Amino acid sequence: MIGRGGAVSPYRVPAPTDDALIRWPASFGRRFIVFVDVEEEFDWSAPLDPGHRAVTAMRALPEAHARFAERGIGPAYMVDHPVASDAAAVDILREILADGRASLGAQLHAWVTPPYAAPAAGDSYAGNLPPALEAGKLDSLTGLLTEAFGRPPLAYRAGRYGIGPATAGLLASRGYRVESSMRARYDYRGDLGPDFTAVGSEAFRIGSLVELPLTTVFTGRLRHYGATLYSALARVPRGRGAAARAGLLQRVALTPEDMPIADALAAVRVAVEEEGQRLISFSFHSPSLVPGHTPYVRSRDDLARFWTWWARMFDLLDALGVRPAGVDDILAAADRTTG
Repeated sequence: MIGRGGAVSPYRVPAPTDDALIRWPASFGRRFIVFVDVEEEFDWSAPLDPGHRAVTAMRALPEAHARFAERGIGPAYMVDHPVASDAAAVDILREILADGRASLGAQLHAWVTPPYAAPAAGDSYAGNLPPALEAGKLDSLTGLLTEAFGRPPLAYRAGRYGIGPATAGLLASRGYRVESSMRARYDYRGDLGPDFTAVGSEAFRIGSLVELPLTTVFTGRLRHYGATLYSALARVPRGRGAAARAGLLQRVALTPEDMPIADALAAVRVAVEEEGQRLISFSFHSPSLVPGHTPYVRSRDDLARFWTWWARMFDLLDALGVRPAGVDDILAAADRTTG
């Protein structure tokens, strides 16, 4: 955690115990979920600024939703404060949610969500904030979403994967059921963020919450050494890149943003056919739907590649018998298990 003006102590998320892992019922089959971080536009290379609240890319969301719906997919839309406070953006989301396919979730970008406080190191990760301030921001966002959409969100995501030691308790006490802030096998301590290296891709329980990490898969000929070898390679100059280029070991997060489709397809095959994962989690940022708003989609060609990525991924998931799921489907299945 971090005190205002105090030293940062990055949050190292412990590995879930075997008892905490969710054993999906046979009827659940193999499933996947698509999370969309529905958020404002800002310069990713510049310091974060609470004044950057534009949401013009929301106009592209209905067409994107229609593309997913054509494949039977209802994404989980994780909505942040600038979007939820913009009347036109809310109208767009209301119409999307009205078709019954999609799910509503909350995404907390600490730097654009009141109440505000004097800046401190690491405070773009909401979990680094003093618990009272994190709670205040969570209440502000939850209340705004409840008012805008007539129901409280059940799923949560901290912007920048910024979960902290107090986050789960704050969510549970406010009626949240799903937490999705963890990026399996990633470590953000270098930027004062949390460390998820001990967390795999499997869903697990944190008290009353269901944790759905962003799926990350190790591929390559040495993939069975996975996290241990990948950590060791960090101590070798350019070791991770060399291992990936040699086809020995690569860490693949399932997102179309900065992850080539060939690598992602290989990762899904490993996850499903070798590891037997029952639930796969994908993610992307809504401003990527319009060129120029994220580092991942800068041009029309980039946007075309973005949609080709999804088309090829969905074809593979279909071939492997992996069906789409929404937040309600996942909760219903989790509630039929005890661990």
